[in-house]
Amino acid sequence: SSLHSASNQQVANPKEEESISSSQDKVSQSNSSLKKHRSRSIFSPFFCCFRNYNDYHVETPPSNNKTLSLPPPPEENGSPPKCDQVQVIPIPSPPAKFLLPEVSIADYGKNCVVIDLDETLVHSSFKPISNADFIVPVEIDGTVHQVYVLKRPHVDEFLQKMGELFECVLFTASLAKYADPVADLLDQWGVFRTRLFRESCVFHRGNYVKDLSRLGRELSKVIIIDNSPASYIFHPENAVPVQSWFDDMTDTELLDLIPLFEGISKEEDVYSLLQSLRNR
Repeated sequence: SSLHSASNQQVANPKEEESISSSQDKVSQSNSSLKKHRSRSIFSPFFCCFRNYNDYHVETPPSNNKTLSLPPPPEENGSPPKCDQVQVIPIPSPPAKFLLPEVSIADYGKNCVVIDLDETLVHSSFKPISNADFIVPVEIDGTVHQVYVLKRPHVDEFLQKMGELFECVLFTASLAKYADPVADLLDQWGVFRTRLFRESCVFHRGNYVKDLSRLGRELSKVIIIDNSPASYIFHPENAVPVQSWFDDMTDTELLDLIPLFEGISKEEDVYSLLQSLRNR
């Protein structure tokens, strides 16, 4: 993306394929597809979750697979080994190395809900917003920029209720230098037991995907709430889709979801209930 001044730029939508809109823009959104980006921004690689690799040159994370070579490679032992002396064994990442710590005593027996940040709980922009709930300074390439954050209506009530019912995990494809201070301001109650950022995502076909199998929890007890289907493409059966939110202060999506999650919290296996919801 070409470099422009922050005052004239909007932040790229962290998960939808578009730049963040101003608070006056009216944006219609579908749960079933990602929106196409309208403009480019120098902040796209910083905030975006889902960007085309060729467009934004997002560095592909290193493979989780390791290779074991026996004996050591030539540069280590000084002479090329014979073919019959070498056995190459692909070794996957140890399955015990999960993203989440052991379940706490307080959360024992609870289902785990993975909650997205941008356009699910908040909307952020580098363009000044008069009614911003938070203004977060973020350093990019040696320059500090102000990020204006709007809270989605009813987010406080939603988070408090979720914290009572579930083991809650914040999982965002945005960078920690932005998302962590936003979460500090948003989550006054310590609802999020763990916060996961872009480095915990899997880069798959140009998207940052949240691989629930890496959490270290039984998938039958995991729910993900996210406005971007691409983020849960590996586990769509665990998802509760939510409409993307930008600036509609009459929105009641989070409030409307509370009764649903009260029901899910009592389920030993979330799949059957979520399947019935998808069939409606």
